[in-house]
Amino acid sequence: MQRFQLGEVEVTKVVEWQGEIAPARVIVPDSPPEIWQDNASWLAPDHWRPDTGAYHAAVQTWVLRSEGRTILVDTGVGNDRNRPQIPLFDHLRTDFLDRLAEAGVRAEDVDVVVNTHIHYDHVGWNTELRNGKWTPTFPNATYLIPRVDQVYFDPRNAHRRPTPRDAQEQRRRDGSLIVYADSIAPVLGRAVLWEGTYRIDRNLSLEPAPGHTPGSSIVRLSSGTDRAAFVGDLLHSPVQILRPQYNSCFCENPQQAAETRRRVLERAADTGELVVPAHFAGAGAAEIRRDGSRLTISRWAA
Repeated sequence: MQRFQLGEVEVTKVVEWQGEIAPARVIVPDSPPEIWQDNASWLAPDHWRPDTGAYHAAVQTWVLRSEGRTILVDTGVGNDRNRPQIPLFDHLRTDFLDRLAEAGVRAEDVDVVVNTHIHYDHVGWNTELRNGKWTPTFPNATYLIPRVDQVYFDPRNAHRRPTPRDAQEQRRRDGSLIVYADSIAPVLGRAVLWEGTYRIDRNLSLEPAPGHTPGSSIVRLSSGTDRAAFVGDLLHSPVQILRPQYNSCFCENPQQAAETRRRVLERAADTGELVVPAHFAGAGAAEIRRDGSRLTISRWAA
């Protein structure tokens, strides 16, 4: 269990699932084979498996303890979910709540849940199935959800969304209706649908980072001399740090996603922010720097 201190904020990583998902160039379709091969010495084994060509990742929650409150950043896949769009996680069952307890967090202790965006692997443990009904997992928490995403993924607004580009995207669209029903609708009574920017406390704030989804967001941490950006799915793989123009196959607006990614990463390089993505396995967080006109990783979080 990875734990570190940033100013007054204690950060703990709690992993729900870790492993191979799909071929790396399916997940990051813009990437050529050589970007993986040329960086195999450090991409393997946490981020890429050279023997299989598979993308390796984690589904995890970042626990932030700040100003006496417990804050979860993203809530993974969840148990008992119907997920036809991704069979790997269909009706997944893990001991995630036990792992959270090992980190010193009981469900009733959670004060704030942040969903950086509305995708199935970021909102799953918002709820759990009790007596056949989807019920908020964290009974005392306020759920912070980007309003733009809530409106975009609300089934009542499905007719406003662009026509799917292919059959795979259509499956994801159909699956998003299920995700909304089991993981978003049941918590709306406890939710703050924020827009613009949102101040969680004096150490933490939310700001838009659109492109992956219309309402994708990042959590900014600023405490003492320490800075960090919890960037959600702005990054799926470290190769996107080396080449910010490479999008994942899940980005709703690829051009906007690439522009946002470059902007956020360049700021991190210029200001010394620790970059904390949602799905990096291993160390899970990195410091980056400029290397001429490019970006590179200078150090992984201890």
